[in-house]
Amino acid sequence: MTGFELLCGLVLIFLTFYYYLVCDYDFWKRRGISGPKPVPLFGNFMNSLLGKISIGDEMVKYYKQYKHLPMVGLYIRKQRVLGVIDPDIIKTILIKDFSKFADRGLKVNKVAEPLSQHLFSLETKRWRPLRTQLSPIFTSGKLKDMFSLILECSVNFEKYLDTLVAEGKPIDCRELTARFTTDVIGSCSFGIDANAMSQKESKFREIGRQIFYPGWKQILRMRLRESLPKLYTLIGYILPHDEMTKFFTEIVLDTIEYRKKNNIVRHDFINKLMELQAHSEKLGDIELTDTLLAAQAFVFFAAGFETSAATIANALYELALNQELQVKVREEIRERYALNNGEWPYEDINDMPLLDAVFKETLRKYPPITVIMRKAEENYTFEDLKLTIPKDTRIFIPSYAIQHDPEIYPDPEVFDINRFTADAVAKRHPMHYIPFGDGPRNCIGARFAHFQTKIGLIKVLLKYKVDTCKETRPYEIEPRSFLLAPKNTIILKMSKLTVLA
Repeated sequence: MTGFELLCGLVLIFLTFYYYLVCDYDFWKRRGISGPKPVPLFGNFMNSLLGKISIGDEMVKYYKQYKHLPMVGLYIRKQRVLGVIDPDIIKTILIKDFSKFADRGLKVNKVAEPLSQHLFSLETKRWRPLRTQLSPIFTSGKLKDMFSLILECSVNFEKYLDTLVAEGKPIDCRELTARFTTDVIGSCSFGIDANAMSQKESKFREIGRQIFYPGWKQILRMRLRESLPKLYTLIGYILPHDEMTKFFTEIVLDTIEYRKKNNIVRHDFINKLMELQAHSEKLGDIELTDTLLAAQAFVFFAAGFETSAATIANALYELALNQELQVKVREEIRERYALNNGEWPYEDINDMPLLDAVFKETLRKYPPITVIMRKAEENYTFEDLKLTIPKDTRIFIPSYAIQHDPEIYPDPEVFDINRFTADAVAKRHPMHYIPFGDGPRNCIGARFAHFQTKIGLIKVLLKYKVDTCKETRPYEIEPRSFLLAPKNTIILKMSKLTVLA
């Protein structure tokens, strides 16, 4: 073979590979849907795939560019993504025609990542019966049972906070609140003391950090899983299970075994898993493996501690910047505290309008999920647009971008609780505030998060003044985190208030 023939062969291979990468990049254009020009290998998400910015920030860019349109055509690598902007279409996808978009389109790999088989990511076939069986955990009656457990943990939270404040040093609020919510989830989910506030290096807290602040090995796994899923599945048979998988599988199975031997019944998440194990026929033909059970406990722990911890810390950050509002919220809390003689009845937690508005505005400015994802489960036609999308088309709803749109929320970077007066809410489209998603596949633990977050805020604001200090840094989003999180931790100063009104 001559050098020229070799060169021609290499050029042909290159052109074939290039065509493979870009051959579908005119899909949206051919259907009259506008969108930015994709980049081979990355599509329209190069910066987020390279870890330079978060996917939420990437969608903000496209939202601003195309928000005059009902939707925008995008690609993530080679996959087609429909970015949906129009609130009525969002409502159709999440609620009206939910059954056509029930799947989140996330990768589930039971071989390489057994814990990925959880309620948040599961395909519709397994998600639907599991959701039906697990939903009763979050009814009002069960939440009342868990509410007392949250209050028990909050007593330890007060003691832990007293110790930290007494040292007179600025406090890492992200770590502080994560330790509180880790103990809450340990109690409500597993029925055990996670020791996050009593031990400096609690195993639960260590695992929690690994989930949301992954090391290079986990990042490498994630990149391989997203870019080469078939290869990842293949090598999954030889990859050792990571520490998280071993930890959650062992703790779930050990706890179940202990309760069976000792006839212990507790109204918590593990007890519900035990019921499922005893009556697996309720799940139809789904195989209820040990790792499937462990995966449900894993997601309840991960989502339960992180989202609430972040919301408490973010709210404290905003209140530290707005002392006048902090004083008003504290007065409301103390008034209720005095009225109930120092007790906190279940019904009263959601009966404090200022605290509720702070909670909602925090989630408006800092929604845990910045992009709500769905996938078309069949060919689907948007009748008003005369657009038909094929099965498996991914849907991205830019919730963070929507909740930071100045035409919907004037001065969106300003923390303003007046956005949640009854009149203000009535004037907005309901799909313009979706921090927990909406429809049948919204966050199953949203009501639990309300109580956990508000109790955390109450315990801090009741007795402590929260201020910024020289270590407090401007809020920047961590680009590598799946959930919205600050790039730098939130450092604040707390001082004890000696007189209760």
